Amino acid sequence: MSYAGSNPGPSDPFDPSDPFGPSRPRRSPLRRPLTVALAALVPGALLGWLAYEALGGTGTGGGGTAGTGAGAAPSVLSSPANGSDGAGSAGGSGGDGKTGAGTGTASASAPAGSGATSLRGKVVVIDPGHNPTNYQHTADINRQVDIGTNRKECDTTGTSTNSGYDEAQFTLDVAHRLRTLLQRQGATVRLTQDSDRPYGPCVDERARIGNAAHADAVVSIHADGAGAGQRGFHVILPGAVHEGAADTRAIVAPSKDLGKLVAGDFARATGTSPSNYVGDGTGLVTREDLGGLNLSTVPKVFIECGNMRDTKDAALLTSGAWRQKAAQGISEGIVSFLRG
Repeated sequence: MSYAGSNPGPSDPFDPSDPFGPSRPRRSPLRRPLTVALAALVPGALLGWLAYEALGGTGTGGGGTAGTGAGAAPSVLSSPANGSDGAGSAGGSGGDGKTGAGTGTASASAPAGSGATSLRGKVVVIDPGHNPTNYQHTADINRQVDIGTNRKECDTTGTSTNSGYDEAQFTLDVAHRLRTLLQRQGATVRLTQDSDRPYGPCVDERARIGNAAHADAVVSIHADGAGAGQRGFHVILPGAVHEGAADTRAIVAPSKDLGKLVAGDFARATGTSPSNYVGDGTGLVTREDLGGLNLSTVPKVFIECGNMRDTKDAALLTSGAWRQKAAQGISEGIVSFLRG
């Protein structure tokens, strides 16, 4: 509606200057009191409406949600975070299968340095120990390969819990969880095997995969098969080897740094203690007889996450929730090393 006013023509019955129009109707005796009343009510109603809108109004009228109308500030409680870490949902329910991206999404309010670009440009190789179908290829995995200091079997079947949960299943599950966590940090992650080959790879090839990737860090995931009552985790570091095809001299120091960080964060995340049977309580062991370490030219460590033959450790290793904690601890150690 326009408020500029009208321009009545000569036939407007309410124009007193129109000599051709009909005579003006007689003014009602109630018109003046009504005019005064309306003049008083309209400003009051307008002020009331303005005050109501300033307090948030009734919204758009579609959803009926208060506080979403024009001029109303959106509530910070209306968009809760959808998840934190995503894989945690599978672990929390005791899921034993592979974990992918999970149901959660990275929070937009994540602390500085923990976002999806903090490890951009970094390459991590995860080496899940053994292979679920190694046992079907005994002749192949028993083949000897050169590890620098001597020759050794291509690979082994690994161990298992007394109930039959295989080490190869365990290592792949933790590897998948670890991959998800590191990728969310922006790292490029590669696995030496993903149950996508009939056996292996052999220990020398596992080392070459990390070398060819120019990995900033490599972690080989295992679980031990020691005697009952022997419990806890330990991280295996490369010794100084310079023999044959092996030369670890350049990686001994950075690998030790990586191992210390992984051990510390693993203990904190899982609540478990260092091994009570190797490492003198430090959780760190140095070895020179493992081809995966001897032939590596990039920082690399092994972690034995627990003893599958001990019933108490086995109860942890077979728990999806605990395996998520294990992956979290290893991830935190790797991240700390790469940022260091």
